[in-house]
Amino acid sequence: MTSPLRTVVWSTGGVGSIAIDAISKRPDLELVGVWVHSEEKAGKDAGVLAGGEPLGITATNDADALIALKPDCVVYAASGPERDAGAVPDYLRLLEAGINVVSTTSTTLIYPPAYYSPEWRAQLEQAAKQGDASFYASGIFPGFGSDQLALLLSTQSKKIECLTVSEIALNDHYPVADIMMNGMGFGHPLDFEPMLKTPGFVEMAWKAPIYLMAEGLGVEVTEVRGSLDRQLTNRDIEVAFGTIKAGTCGAVRTRVAGVVDGREAIVVEHIIRMARDVAPDWPTSEFDATYRVDIIGDPDIHCAMNLGDAVGHGAGNAAMAATAMRVVNAIPYVVEAPAGLLSSLDLPNTLPRHAFD
Repeated sequence: MTSPLRTVVWSTGGVGSIAIDAISKRPDLELVGVWVHSEEKAGKDAGVLAGGEPLGITATNDADALIALKPDCVVYAASGPERDAGAVPDYLRLLEAGINVVSTTSTTLIYPPAYYSPEWRAQLEQAAKQGDASFYASGIFPGFGSDQLALLLSTQSKKIECLTVSEIALNDHYPVADIMMNGMGFGHPLDFEPMLKTPGFVEMAWKAPIYLMAEGLGVEVTEVRGSLDRQLTNRDIEVAFGTIKAGTCGAVRTRVAGVVDGREAIVVEHIIRMARDVAPDWPTSEFDATYRVDIIGDPDIHCAMNLGDAVGHGAGNAAMAATAMRVVNAIPYVVEAPAGLLSSLDLPNTLPRHAFD
């Protein structure tokens, strides 16, 4: 019998905690270490930090100690305003040490050739080559609903005029105020300029799935066009990161289109609300998290994937679970893959092993 793959989880937030629980229950994976960012969490049992039973594994903020464990793979799920600026140095150390990495942090790396920083990409490629290790980023949107699901559905297509992927989500459960308020503009008047409004930012954030789908479909994207729209709430809304005051932004919509042969042919749209009744004129869903693929062509194809049982029944938790499992289920495939920076085009379907156990 093949030995289980030694695995470290990097962080104990929502996604990291789900990964810890999933890995600890799989016979083909062995949880050998957990990284935490704070002294307060260091020294505590990883299972307890993840909201479960003790696992006998002590969390640490000593990265060198985790590297010394020589894991086969690290599940990197750290979050925060720095994102890639904080994560890339960690990726480099891990890859250089010969440790494979699967990440939900760097969503713009779901398609490495389109990564916004050629310098960082070159460093990551060199580190992967040096350590004979692989890196793979994924998630639910982007990472599946925004790209791989569409490619799977397109296997039914004779002709495609336009392919649109969209997320319609109620994100009142997301607790990181800096990302939601300063990054996206929620809770601010419309004259506030969030990071999303920085020229070129929306295009940078969402071009990866567009180029991934374009390569999968064998077409060339000659231009990427982005837009941002926001709508106000007319009442106070209590959310996980505070209060959205009446008269401030309660819904955000981004749209990014890849131009193929002079037309907007591959479109990624993202609609986030803080309450269901905000922006009623935008596309809506009866579920808290809906991922749509709409292909206009021969034949027309329309598919909606809903996460969670129904309205108010844990769609936020379901989205986090789906995000975590996209990379946990990929671990055996990434470990087996040739060294380098991978996308979903480089891997077979990362089917869950032991899901029925």
